[in-house]
Amino acid sequence: MTTNLKQVRVLVVGDVMLDRYWFGEVSRISPEAPVPVVRIEKREARLGGAANVARNAAALGAQAGLLGIVGNDEAGDEVQRLLDGGGIRSYLKRDDAISTIIKLRVIGRQQQMVRIDFEEAPTDTVLRDKLEQFKALLADYEVIVLSDYAKGSLVAVADMIAAARAAGKVVMVDPKGDDFSRYAGATVLTPNKSEFKLIAGTWSSEAQLSAKAQALRAELKLDALLLTRSEEGMTLYTDGAQFHMPAQAREVFDVSGAGDTVIATLACMLGAGAGWQEAVETANRAGGIVVGKLGTATVTHEELFPS
Repeated sequence: MTTNLKQVRVLVVGDVMLDRYWFGEVSRISPEAPVPVVRIEKREARLGGAANVARNAAALGAQAGLLGIVGNDEAGDEVQRLLDGGGIRSYLKRDDAISTIIKLRVIGRQQQMVRIDFEEAPTDTVLRDKLEQFKALLADYEVIVLSDYAKGSLVAVADMIAAARAAGKVVMVDPKGDDFSRYAGATVLTPNKSEFKLIAGTWSSEAQLSAKAQALRAELKLDALLLTRSEEGMTLYTDGAQFHMPAQAREVFDVSGAGDTVIATLACMLGAGAGWQEAVETANRAGGIVVGKLGTATVTHEELFPS
């Protein structure tokens, strides 16, 4: 199975971000306000958002492509350089009217002190071009991952799902927001616990949760719904069945980007011909590895499939 990952072609579409990390030492409190002073010693940039999903797929050996929107700016250039360095095929659209989305994290004493976000929604013209390019790219990829961070890049997500499914593709969605109806017809949705609760409401028992998950899966005409549940692991709901995987027992260092790793691994495994259970088990293992790393990170093929 693992040798097939190099033949898997995954197209990731969604909100592209640049994650910047400033690392430093904290030795005193500011005289201006009761806040720590971080003296920056190292700076690092990583692919974020949908770009991190593509980065994770490429790290596992798959042929990954990324369709998204960045600004015509220095941060957009850096995203492009990181894609080139990671062996990811870039279909980036440049929007002169916006700046590239940046998440700047300041880290002191191995802890995140503050996060600063810079973001603007893309313009309609660029979004229309993106939809046309998406349809043109479908023939080149077997698995489509739609990574929605609610930043405006996936306003045409319903059209994308319809086009991809009509072309016989596996369509996976990492959803956001309080309305999942636009994701109807996808192969699988991968909400986390809080995202699912926003849609389905609270539950008081596992049976009640299962009923709510199966009802949503049926309503949206999904093949499967994968609920990621943090320390409770993850549960896959399919037609008339469910499969639960407990969380991997390890120290949690940083959960940022863990959902990107899970959906990328799931995409690679399904693309390689794995069944749902094997794909979910592998994705769960990958998620357990990546939360032990700082920041938006990846899991390598060697870490996931040690010889």
